[in-house]
Amino acid sequence: MPNEKRWLPALALVALLLGCDGVAQRELKAGESTRDDVTRLMGKPQMIWQEDDGRVFMEYPRGPEGHETWLVEVGPDGRYRGMRNLLVPENFARVRPGMTRDEVRRVLGAPTEQVTFQRKQEVVWSWRHHADQRRSEFFNVHFDLEGRVRSTSTSPDPKAIGP
Repeated sequence: MPNEKRWLPALALVALLLGCDGVAQRELKAGESTRDDVTRLMGKPQMIWQEDDGRVFMEYPRGPEGHETWLVEVGPDGRYRGMRNLLVPENFARVRPGMTRDEVRRVLGAPTEQVTFQRKQEVVWSWRHHADQRRSEFFNVHFDLEGRVRSTSTSPDPKAIGP
C-alpha cells in the first residue's frame, strides 16, 4: 500500500489537468466561444503564435508528466475555432532533417525534456506521448549544434507503469 500512496498526488494532478481539458472541450463552442473563454477554462498558454492572417494559436503542453500538448485556434474575429493534440503520429512524421528548432516547436509544441550531448555534438528534444493505450514512450528529435534536425527516434518512457 505505501507504494500506491506515493502515486496519489501525481495521479490527482493528471486527473485535474485532464479534467480541465475535458471541460474545455465540452464547454468551448466553435464560432461562439471567445479567446477569453479559452483562457478562463484552460489557463494561460505557454506559447502564443500570431499568424499574418490574424489567427492565433495558443499552446497548452500538459507535461512534463502529461502526454498531450493542445493547440487551440482562435480566428481573426477572436472566436474559438477548435483544439487538437499535437503529440500524434501524423505530426511526428512531419519532422524532417534540416528543420529548425522553431519549425519543430510549431509542429509539436514545447518538449518534455531537452538534453545536450557534447560528445555527439547534438541536442535532443523529447516529448512523452501515448504510444498506444497501454504504454507511453518518448519521441525524440536530434538537432545538430546549429539547431537543425539530424534525425528522430523513439525510446521507452522510464516512468511508464507496466510492461
